[in-house]
Amino acid sequence: MANVDAGVSTDEEPLKKIFDDAMKLYNDIDSGTEPTNSDAVQMSIKIAIKKFEKATNLVSLTGMFSKNESLEELPTETLQYLLLPTLLGALTLKLSNQPRRELIEVAEIYFRDYLQRCKDYGVTDIEVPQPSVDSKQRDRPQSEQAKITNLVQTRESKIKRYKEMKDLQQQVALLSKAMASSTDEEIKRKYFTTLLKSFVNQALDELASIEQEKPLLEYISKHAGEPKPKERPRGSLKPVIITRDAVQKAVFGAGYPALPAMTVEEFYDQRVKEGIFPGGGTNIPHKKIETTQNDGDEAENIRKEHLEEEDDPEERARQQNMDEYKDDHRRGWGNRYNRS
Repeated sequence: MANVDAGVSTDEEPLKKIFDDAMKLYNDIDSGTEPTNSDAVQMSIKIAIKKFEKATNLVSLTGMFSKNESLEELPTETLQYLLLPTLLGALTLKLSNQPRRELIEVAEIYFRDYLQRCKDYGVTDIEVPQPSVDSKQRDRPQSEQAKITNLVQTRESKIKRYKEMKDLQQQVALLSKAMASSTDEEIKRKYFTTLLKSFVNQALDELASIEQEKPLLEYISKHAGEPKPKERPRGSLKPVIITRDAVQKAVFGAGYPALPAMTVEEFYDQRVKEGIFPGGGTNIPHKKIETTQNDGDEAENIRKEHLEEEDDPEERARQQNMDEYKDDHRRGWGNRYNRS
């Protein structure tokens, strides 16, 4: 490896300043509460990506890293620049208003490059997950035993990775505070190596999410031009008075001439014609609509009023008999309880 200074500079800005400015933007974006697709956040993402890309070009030009070295051989200040691919991958996934398929393909390259680099330097010993070539490979049938084994292994690895990530995040937070009050080289180196391990787990999670998103994007791409199924037209519902029988229909209909009145059977048949209720040989029995006792009393009162208005002889005779009965049987005459 060429003997280079981690703070190598150009005519514009030194590498360290470019990286630190981009890292500050990254942390603000990652911890922010504003929607990622907002104009302000998207602008910050694009600026951070450009700075990280510029830092990557400078690192590449100086030949800072080599596969023939181990992590112990790298100067402490250069360790942070190993993070460049995974930082670019994470920011790329946050971009919006661009073809999603292209974004995940670029991010996938960044994450795999980062994991391979960490493995080469001994930061991790994990095997870099290989991408699925196409949908046929993903959809290849598996035996039930293979499916169960895969699910168990996936679940166990997720639980293990989650615990490791939580532990590493706590270590990073503690080391970050220690760095603020100390210039000890060992603390600084420990901080960067712990940060590298923490981002290894994040990169693995991002790759797993990308693999799950690919078939969805393929499906959307295949069916993008297909017309949406037409909905069956439905007739508009109008208010209607439902009665139990023809007598109630005549009574209620007389009081509300502006509204249609029909029996339960007529109402059901009408809805079948309109296509709202099922019908046509399905032998579905008519559903009875129950009425309360109050509704029955009200219907009876309306019927009596209607008969009185029509001067019905039977109703007139019934009223006369009731009047004579009341004359001969005064209210309370039969109540002799607690009287001498």
